[in-house]
Amino acid sequence: MQKYFDASYIWDAFPTLIPFLKVTFLVVILSVLFGSFLGFILATMKIGKNKFAKKIAHGYTTVLRCTPSIVLLFLVYYGVPAIFINFGIDLNDIDKAIFVVLTFTLQFGAIMSEVIRTAYESIDKGQYEAAVSVGLSPPQAYRRIIFPQAFVVALPNFGNGLLELLKEGSLAYTIGLIDVMGKANMIIASNYNSHALEIYIALSIIYWVLSIAIEQFFLKLERFFSKGKQVVKSV
Repeated sequence: MQKYFDASYIWDAFPTLIPFLKVTFLVVILSVLFGSFLGFILATMKIGKNKFAKKIAHGYTTVLRCTPSIVLLFLVYYGVPAIFINFGIDLNDIDKAIFVVLTFTLQFGAIMSEVIRTAYESIDKGQYEAAVSVGLSPPQAYRRIIFPQAFVVALPNFGNGLLELLKEGSLAYTIGLIDVMGKANMIIASNYNSHALEIYIALSIIYWVLSIAIEQFFLKLERFFSKGKQVVKSV
């Protein structure tokens, strides 16, 4: 129980918490990589002409966006081993990080499918036709004209998705993964729940710094590529 506030616990917590950021970063990076790939596939299905593929992609996105992150995490953590055990495969002893990455890959994929789709559809289709008419092949037109512009449009939403993933990833401790959030709860438990406020303040500061750094990084990226886009248009 919290008896009094002691700011020294905040500063003492940083050296203990920061090393566990590597687990948090690993989960985020892998989820972004796999999730972006999944999102690209889903976006391709949404943009394509196959009606059945469109319905599957849109249905997947709707279901994932309507499922709370913690519910999805528990469904994956308990559901995947339950499915595989029927085939004689025991997944109960594998690293918990794999379930966390799988969960947020599925979730981030749904987010990225909409980011990619809306970015692609925001580009005037006349630019593609003009590029092909001057001799570029369809792949060249997409690579040189469409994709660079869509990339600039998608950057802000990609950054927002990354920030959400960083924060939602803190739920990983609920299945026993010891990341920075899990370590914070271990510190609190070792103190018999005393000075929990100071530990959570330290944890909040870490997340604030990371979030602001990521936000500023994407703002600079957006300005840089937007300037390049303006130069191309003026030429």
